[in-house]
Amino acid sequence: MVINDILGVEEAEALLEWLLEHRDGQIDLSACNHLHAANLQVLMALRPTIVSWPDDPALADWLKTAFDEMESNHA
Repeated sequence: MVINDILGVEEAEALLEWLLEHRDGQIDLSACNHLHAANLQVLMALRPTIVSWPDDPALADWLKTAFDEMESNHA
């Protein structure tokens, strides 16, 4: 799944449903420039493979830090 532009709170349920239907689904965030925290929670709960992080360095760092902390807590 390719995420473009803004992934707002309205898309959290659709993202959850897609990830539940595609357990091996991969997420491309390269074109994402905003991701609502509800979507971050979905991604963290279902742990899909992130094939590309956002091109926006600040957003990419924020997401990578969240995922790194999640992995540290599950280790």
